[in-house]
Amino acid sequence: MNLPLQHIEQENTKFLIIDVGYFDNLAKVVAVLISKEKEEIFAKTVTSIEQYIPGLFYKKELPCILSLINDLQENSFDIIIIDGYVYLGENKPGLGVYLYNALSEKLPIIGVAKRYFRGSESVTQKITRGESKNPLYVSSIGISIDEASKIISQMSGKYRIPDAIKKADTLTKEHN
Repeated sequence: MNLPLQHIEQENTKFLIIDVGYFDNLAKVVAVLISKEKEEIFAKTVTSIEQYIPGLFYKKELPCILSLINDLQENSFDIIIIDGYVYLGENKPGLGVYLYNALSEKLPIIGVAKRYFRGSESVTQKITRGESKNPLYVSSIGISIDEASKIISQMSGKYRIPDAIKKADTLTKEHN
């Protein structure tokens, strides 16, 4: 069995990978807490979610993420990884910036997006993993973009998307 962070140099760093899936008027928030030694999964259903407003997606997703993070206070983690962008462009905050600010700028946030967002070139780094020719778009706050990209590149998994990020995404789609 591969440990979740088999190649990452930060010996004692704990990463919280968090993602949200939506069903009707519900949101399923999943967090995968990984370290060198283990992986833990946390999930929560949020019943009161905001409506999607074009250009303001963070207003729907952020409360869901914060709801689960608040439940995890007894669990420590050092870096949060989200599915999406930290910045959408120069001086244009994305979900990651809003999360960073909501957490009093205490935890670095790494955003991993699967699709290109027009205008994000100056605030993201494209990385490829495995044999994929399709890049991931990495952005960050509270940690350098180079270090963030290195972390995502070194996460376990032989495919484009690191195993722990894929697991969080898959679990958000399970309606239970």
